[in-house]
Amino acid sequence: MAGTLRETAVPGLADDTVHGADAGQDAGPAAAAAQATDELLELSLGYLYSAALNTAARFRIADHLTGGPRTAGELAAAAGVDDAYLYRVLRLLATKGVFREDEEGGFHLTPSARLLRTDAEQSLRDYVLVRGEPVFWQSAAQLHEAVRTGTNAFESVRGVPFYDHIAADPELGRAFNSSMAAFSQVLSNKVVDAFDFSGCRSAVDVGGGRGGLLRTVLLRNPHMTGTLLDLEPVVAGHELDLPELAGRWTAVAGDFFASVPSGADVYLLKHVLASWQDDECVRILETCRAAMPAHGRLLVVNALIPPGNEPHAGKTGDVLMMTVLNGRGRTRAEYEALLAASGFTVVQVSDTSSHASVIEAVPAG
Repeated sequence: MAGTLRETAVPGLADDTVHGADAGQDAGPAAAAAQATDELLELSLGYLYSAALNTAARFRIADHLTGGPRTAGELAAAAGVDDAYLYRVLRLLATKGVFREDEEGGFHLTPSARLLRTDAEQSLRDYVLVRGEPVFWQSAAQLHEAVRTGTNAFESVRGVPFYDHIAADPELGRAFNSSMAAFSQVLSNKVVDAFDFSGCRSAVDVGGGRGGLLRTVLLRNPHMTGTLLDLEPVVAGHELDLPELAGRWTAVAGDFFASVPSGADVYLLKHVLASWQDDECVRILETCRAAMPAHGRLLVVNALIPPGNEPHAGKTGDVLMMTVLNGRGRTRAEYEALLAASGFTVVQVSDTSSHASVIEAVPAG
């Protein structure tokens, strides 16, 4: 019998820190109003933090700090940029915990800054770089039009769907796929921790990009074989050709709207459904359902948007979908409804992080 999700604790969405206007209530109405003003003004300039982060990633500032703290002048000389301007960017990032300036003017790596190193085990440099590309920020600038018209901002700006655009731009396509691989690697271990694969002999990673999740599944479960399915330009850059995985994987170019490899014990859909509207999600799920044996399992991995006013990656990602893709973030109930409409029954849900909950589903009887 195929595996089941391991029991995991659901992480709390809030901590003991008081944020926003509530933080100033005890200090009186005037102080609360002043704090609210400062916070709103800072929020209105949020794009500058994104630009600063992209700048630091572009010039490999974190790499230049590998040997220890350096001044902005030393970093500028190493990166070939203007020292005064670089200092001002790093000073801003340090206010958010990305780098730290000491009393002598030296900048240090922080846990967040280390993720910008190209050699970091879970580097996010590629992800940060691509999110600073014009295709993203120009689309975000048209969010108001997306809200006014109920249409995707990227398509209004570029005239074609996002995936068609990157398919026509191989360099951007490679950069985007690399960025998604970087993001995926951060989460893959958590996803594999959440499901017991001991009863599974084979897996299909549907729309699996370069195969980061499948690679982790196979490395952690040496009794298994796996198949990666994605579009041809994507699977051409797969990351499965490791000595430990020799003879245990296949990379297949294909369209998950048309068909997926049949007969596997478990099917993986990681960060796929959020990129599509409901009717398209049902088509993808029905294609998977048609390929699955009666004992098969489906793992849908996506952020689940919770109720309430707390920050959550799913809420941010949902607005990103409005600007770039035609998908949407969803609540647990909304994903369960999609699965039910596609011939599945949800048997368990594991909340591994704000970016990736794992919904286990089986073919409905």
